[in-house]
Amino acid sequence: MPSSALKSIHPNKLVWYFLLGWTVLNLVQASTLELQGDEAYYWMYSRYLDWGYFDHPPMVALLIRIGDSIMHNELGLRLFTVLTSSASIWLLWLTLKQYAVDALAFVLVVSGVFIFHIYGFTTTPDGPLFFFTALFYFLYQRYLKSDSWALAALLGFTIACLLYSKYNGILVVGFTLLANLKLVRRLSFWGIVVISVALFVPHIIWQANHDYPSINYHLFERSSDKYDFLNTFSYIPGQLLMAGPLIGWFLFYKAYTVKITDAFIRCLVVNCLGTFLFFLISSVKGEVQPQWAFILFAPLVMLALIHFKQQNGWPKWLLPLAIVNVSIIVIVRIIVIGGFGFARTYGHLKSYYGFKEWTHLVKQKAGDNYVVMAEGFQNPSKYNYYTNSLKCFAYDSRYYRATQYDIWPMEDSIQHKKVLYLTIEPIPGLANDSIKNEAGRWYYNWVQDVRTYQKVMIETGPLKLSTTPGATTNFNLTISNPYPYPISFTDSGYTHPVKLEYCFFRDDVLTGVVEAKDTYKKITLQPGEQTHFTFPVTSPKEKGDYSLIFSLRTEPFYGSKNSRVIKLTVK
Repeated sequence: MPSSALKSIHPNKLVWYFLLGWTVLNLVQASTLELQGDEAYYWMYSRYLDWGYFDHPPMVALLIRIGDSIMHNELGLRLFTVLTSSASIWLLWLTLKQYAVDALAFVLVVSGVFIFHIYGFTTTPDGPLFFFTALFYFLYQRYLKSDSWALAALLGFTIACLLYSKYNGILVVGFTLLANLKLVRRLSFWGIVVISVALFVPHIIWQANHDYPSINYHLFERSSDKYDFLNTFSYIPGQLLMAGPLIGWFLFYKAYTVKITDAFIRCLVVNCLGTFLFFLISSVKGEVQPQWAFILFAPLVMLALIHFKQQNGWPKWLLPLAIVNVSIIVIVRIIVIGGFGFARTYGHLKSYYGFKEWTHLVKQKAGDNYVVMAEGFQNPSKYNYYTNSLKCFAYDSRYYRATQYDIWPMEDSIQHKKVLYLTIEPIPGLANDSIKNEAGRWYYNWVQDVRTYQKVMIETGPLKLSTTPGATTNFNLTISNPYPYPISFTDSGYTHPVKLEYCFFRDDVLTGVVEAKDTYKKITLQPGEQTHFTFPVTSPKEKGDYSLIFSLRTEPFYGSKNSRVIKLTVK
């Protein structure tokens, strides 16, 4: 249909037609693709509904729980992502109607933003975060014009939902306030503060009760001590790609050169620029994944379209470029839906294929027994999802990071049980039969009388330390039992002995492991009880930066990460 014919359609109808097609495409993709690993992990969240989780707040878990209760399949899990994606775009349109933007331009720009396509069906915390971001801007625009207690209450609720979706939501709130400090003069503003904080208190209490795992992970454990220029260098092209393979650069240019004519446009500019710079600066401390800055694409799109209106239209060359841009994205989506060509072999895309069959093969071997995997949280979660059970436990080894599996009561269920142990590498000295299909190859062994201590907490004191080569430092460890049953480090009566060890890592490579003197074998702890143990640690002889952890290991497992990481500098 020529652009002149499209422009003759009533703006609302054009957007509605687009949203209908957008929703249908997302429904098709949501129902045909297997789950990506993170999606399965968030389904696990929904099995243990709580006020918080190790990695994220609980909004995604709640939405998945509702959709999954309607139908236990990929579409059920992704249902609210599809619906909120369409609702978010409609909210952006309603907000932009105040500036009489062109409907055709709106459709072409929105449909060309690559990240909108990715999270139009993929269920992660980013979906609800973006929806409540769009709702926030819609309400805030009206609140600027009307100091209403009803709008204030809705904004307070929306801000709480933003924070319950993903912690990035605090940037939307902070930059909005920074753009208009006069808001503090409104009595209703403080009502917004009280409502949002009061609604968010349950999550704060959850964090406190679990020793603030999300803060420790996101602010400390995820940060790198060494600057990698590649993280900063790749951030900018990553954001341009997410904004649209061909038109992203132009959207950013238009957004950052818009004429600020009112408080709302100023709010959009500060949010768009502030979020972009925040994550650019964050790249100094480690990798910044493109979706982390998802919230900036709402103001980005609105600012670009407002700028088009200020200039009485967009350049003629942009229309064919935008159409090609959208066509490329849609073609890629069709390839992924059909599983053609590179889709089954490229990067993260290949994780969408073969895991239903893989689950069936593993289930054939495991029967009704528990399965234990030591390769992160994603594949264990897929097994649980596709068997609709909680029979697969993710063993978070000393080589990996802690996850929500360290909090759930799943480890308790496998103690003294026979389990199928699945690994991606063969274990020396064991039979190591294997399972292989399109998803990959895994080795499996049966483990009798399982004994693990993944949840045992070992507090070490300072998390940064400087020593000299070969120097000995005495660590006064506090060992706590979080289990609802007594634990003992004696080997009497157990099939597998336990070893308390310290481990040195350098650039993620294990460089040394030392077991404590066997006096720790006398430790017995009742539920909630703790004790102290002195463990002398001898520094590496080679100078440099190391990571030190304390670990409890039982065969044939690799050993768990029972302490926080200590940054050790040998000078």
